[in-house]
Amino acid sequence: MVIRRTAIALGSNLGEPRQIIEAALAVLDAQPDIAVQRRSRYYQTAAVGPPQPDYLNACALLETTLPAESLLTRLLAVEQQFGRRRRQRWGPRTLDLDLLLFEDAVIDRPALQVPHPRMGERGFVLVPLAEIAPQWVEPVSGQTVEALLMALGAVEGVQLL
Repeated sequence: MVIRRTAIALGSNLGEPRQIIEAALAVLDAQPDIAVQRRSRYYQTAAVGPPQPDYLNACALLETTLPAESLLTRLLAVEQQFGRRRRQRWGPRTLDLDLLLFEDAVIDRPALQVPHPRMGERGFVLVPLAEIAPQWVEPVSGQTVEALLMALGAVEGVQLL
């Protein structure tokens, strides 16, 4: 059984975001083939897209025996469990779980892209990810998470809670 290291982003801006994210991490950690290893602190982030409440964001490192596609399916099921409905691109949501990194894999399929294609543009992802995995090398750019964050420059609208 191969154990794979992965990184996910978590976000919520509807309901009780902190409780939703905590509960989602507990649900993931309770799965027999997923273990939460580390998690970042929480960050409040101004929303991108249509007018909506600020987001609460965090990142977590997981270990899993699942292949990437199966892990993504599991993440989407947890989103649905917490009331996620995909109605509007970049709209408000009870829970958003994004698969950011999966070992050093590069996957480019219609349903799954790893590393997450917009990860390097998003301070709300890189700030919490750099907190828990600064030296993880993003395999497409060959840069560490910390270097990607530094290249992004000043990150506005991401506030530690």
